[in-house]
Amino acid sequence: GPAGPAGAAGVLPDGAPIPADLASTYTTATPIKHLVIIFGENISFDHYFATYPGAVDAGAVGGQPFTPVADTPKANNLVTPLDPTHGFAASDAGNLLTDNPSLTAPGNVDAGVEANPFLLTQSQAATADMNHGYNAEQLASDNGAMDLFPLYTGSPDTPAQLALGQPDAAATQGAVMAYFDGTTLGTLWSYAQNYALNDNAWTSTFGPSTPGAINLVSGQTNGLGAALPSFASLVTGGYAVPDGTDAGYTLIDDVDPLGDVCAGSTQGSFSGKNIGDLLNAKGISWGWFHGGFDLTVVNSNGTTGCNRTSTATVKAIGTVNKVDYIPHHEPFQYYASTANLAHLRPSSVTAIGHTLEDDGTTTDPANHQYDSHDFFDALQAGNFPAVNYLKAPGFQEGHPGYSDPVDEQVFVAQVVEAVQASGDWATTAIVITYDDSDGWYDHQAPPIVNPSSVAGTDALNGPGECSHGAQQGDGGTPTTMLLGTAGAPVQGRCGYGTRIPLLLLSPFAKKNYVDHTLVDQTSTLRFIEDNWLSSQRVQDGGSFDTIAGTLENMLSL
Repeated sequence: GPAGPAGAAGVLPDGAPIPADLASTYTTATPIKHLVIIFGENISFDHYFATYPGAVDAGAVGGQPFTPVADTPKANNLVTPLDPTHGFAASDAGNLLTDNPSLTAPGNVDAGVEANPFLLTQSQAATADMNHGYNAEQLASDNGAMDLFPLYTGSPDTPAQLALGQPDAAATQGAVMAYFDGTTLGTLWSYAQNYALNDNAWTSTFGPSTPGAINLVSGQTNGLGAALPSFASLVTGGYAVPDGTDAGYTLIDDVDPLGDVCAGSTQGSFSGKNIGDLLNAKGISWGWFHGGFDLTVVNSNGTTGCNRTSTATVKAIGTVNKVDYIPHHEPFQYYASTANLAHLRPSSVTAIGHTLEDDGTTTDPANHQYDSHDFFDALQAGNFPAVNYLKAPGFQEGHPGYSDPVDEQVFVAQVVEAVQASGDWATTAIVITYDDSDGWYDHQAPPIVNPSSVAGTDALNGPGECSHGAQQGDGGTPTTMLLGTAGAPVQGRCGYGTRIPLLLLSPFAKKNYVDHTLVDQTSTLRFIEDNWLSSQRVQDGGSFDTIAGTLENMLSL
């Protein structure tokens, strides 16, 4: 958990002096000196913001009342669908809550899984996990019709969940049509009311957690460098696809980082660079802070090491226990240059975020990879790195199946409140976003900015084809695919994939603002590059940050 209070004024509990805010001395393109990225799990935009800012009567659903500001702008959701291909004008889609194409799509009807969207209450916040595979999400999008989510990505809720009173559709694959409103999502919706929300944010490619996490830090899911048991096993298992070049591979599914002491039997690593390499080259402080990473901690239930779990008594909702540290959610572990495979601890709280120990010469063993509690410890000590990625312990990630929005918001609020209480809030921005959509229904067809045509895998526009979608402005299909790590166009990176929430909190954020700028997971990467690195890109012409939209339209600078 968070560190306790410091000792005497100006010193840490061990007597060491509290460091000056080193990050404030770095040259930046904006007034923002600290960036915090809270990277949640598995939420589509409509799953959390389908009716924003309107919520049902809290008394009817047992949640917390939510009253929006009267002049809240419209977001592209199920209540006020907008058309991104025509400047976000009002859409002619009709009422997508009560007359949804998923209710009449023949594929759903034939399988008996047709459903309209339906509201989940706070007591129903623990749901089943949906299918969020690279191929399944393309099939669900159905060439832009966005009507086959029940057929291809839906999973029924469990009997224990259904006992809480979900509608009949939740007992079928129609459960994928569920959404929450502000009676459950009061924390996140309040942030949207007071800061900026983007309704046009996307995963860089289709697919689940690991591709999303890798895109977040490198924009490049091509370049698998090594694999266990073998590259062939990853391909036959559906984890990777041949990239169309000689012996090259692109990751499309979840594998654990090669050599992580907590990894399972299916593992992979990446060549190429990530944002950590670029920050290290410039001496910019940064860290990935992941709940459960510190294997020396013993939880209250006695669990420790890679098997640390937070018991159901810690959770606000649900009873499923999940390990705190989930290896395939930690992207920097896949790169030899930024990995801390043995989960070594930082040499001191003042070394957190830095490559070297306090002596200025010895390499710090943590290599910028920490536990989430290390973020709070460093912040308490006045040592706030410039770039901070935060991943909650498993039970607070928001991942359906073992986490939920109630527990997720507890962690998010803890982070936001700690940062706002620090002396550095005035120069900080917090981004809240997600690794994938979990396959949850979202009504907006994606713009395809990078095509792919892998037989038996790509399927958005037909068998083996993922080439076009709801193109927005200049976001048309490029004449060639983005380059792989070896410098040639590669397959297996079709995107943008699925729409996800993205919020930006800062004293510089526009208040109660809905931003329509087309952005993706690497727009956060682009912001880091533009703000601290003179707009250097991870891989010119290859990484998605090369073509990413900007987050700066959410700010008043």
